Amino acid sequence: MRRLHQYAQHFLRNPRFVAELVAKAGIAADDVVYDLGAGSGTVTSALAARARTVVAVELEPQAATRLRLNMAGHANVTVVEADILAVPLPTEPYKVFANIPFHISSKVVRRLTEADNPPTDVYLIVQKQFAQKLVLNNNHFTGALAMMIAPWFVARIVQPLRRSDFSPQPAVGTVLLHIERRKQPLLSSDHATAYRDLIAGCYHDPNIFAKTPRQKVGIDTSRKPSQLAVGEWVGLYHAMHR
Repeated sequence: MRRLHQYAQHFLRNPRFVAELVAKAGIAADDVVYDLGAGSGTVTSALAARARTVVAVELEPQAATRLRLNMAGHANVTVVEADILAVPLPTEPYKVFANIPFHISSKVVRRLTEADNPPTDVYLIVQKQFAQKLVLNNNHFTGALAMMIAPWFVARIVQPLRRSDFSPQPAVGTVLLHIERRKQPLLSSDHATAYRDLIAGCYHDPNIFAKTPRQKVGIDTSRKPSQLAVGEWVGLYHAMHR
């Protein structure tokens, strides 16, 4: 499906391949699943075959119209014409499986993980480099966003995708990313705002990081923010908020 420039997005071409990706997400018959940036409904259709309820969110008016027509035969699909960064999220348990525009990946992850009722599982098709920065304990740079969500979520790469899987083909490598909510969070949600502020400050201002009591919790002061493990950040946070 062609996109207007302001809604730039790479669409998966093969419905069978999409169904295979959705199968790897373990969507169950009683699940409520949100498809963000649904386009004409290729992902939505695959989700509808497995989930109890699918909410397909699409902002572009022409695409939303086509989506409604394509989903008319699926009684368990609701089409919502809205911005995926502003659409109301449910109060009941839900999951997300979406092929989102790459340029808003960070905003989408923050929107979902900082929601009052975050999803239990998030499956997003994103740039490989973006995904690598979210995965802890690997050989790649760990970004600030990864540490902002790490006490409550665990990210992993499920599968790499080929550029030929998309139309138009992206210029970068892509993967299916899974962000799973921890059953036992490392911090209570009451601390979320203060913890995220600590991470943001330390990653973006060396002076803020230099003033943290790292030695007090056994952290080598020569290490950079991106080299600290999530347990060390949680320990540092506790040391600063006793």
